[in-house]
Amino acid sequence: MHKELSYKVQGAFFAVYKAFGNAFKETVYHNALLEEFKSADIKVESQKRIDIYYRDKKVGVYVPDIIINNLIIAEVKCKPRLIQDDIKQFWYYLKGSEYRVGYLVNFGSSRKVEYIRRVYDTARKEV
Repeated sequence: MHKELSYKVQGAFFAVYKAFGNAFKETVYHNALLEEFKSADIKVESQKRIDIYYRDKKVGVYVPDIIINNLIIAEVKCKPRLIQDDIKQFWYYLKGSEYRVGYLVNFGSSRKVEYIRRVYDTARKEV
């Protein structure tokens, strides 16, 4: 799903990590990714508010870090490693939104940028 765009998104992750390594705070990587996407003519929205519904009633708001081409969610982290709770929370963010593809990207690892690409499939019931 969104194969060509996903390839460009992953390339942006590597470009930003190559420039900064793991030395900065999350906001630096977030802003650098916005610039990287814009320079590649990829439409991005930062901190877009997404209403969350339960039984057809609005129960909250989810604010993803970045929406890419109105197709892909990207959540940016900067920690030594992603833990299962980060992955699970991201899954539920994706599940609760209208988007079907998402990236959880972590710039905090000392070895390399790490990312998880998830595709929400309505047939799948569990994390």
